Amino acid sequence: MNAKTFTTGTDYTCRSICDYDCVWTFTVTKRTAKFITIIGRDGETSRVGVKLGSDGNEYASPLGSFSMSPIIRA
Repeated sequence: MNAKTFTTGTDYTCRSICDYDCVWTFTVTKRTAKFITIIGRDGETSRVGVKLGSDGNEYASPLGSFSMSPIIRA
């Protein structure tokens, strides 16, 4: 089975855990083995660490790591 990885130029979305109508969209502009650079809310650019899930697929927390933080998955 092939693991899913983040690819440059792809949009990734996730919903808020508190409000179903709140949807975040992030675009991956650059990637290395351990980091992705994304453009998110209001055109903000940030560098985010990539983690490997138990299923072998990549995921990231673009707004930081807190109890209700959004998570994007490849």
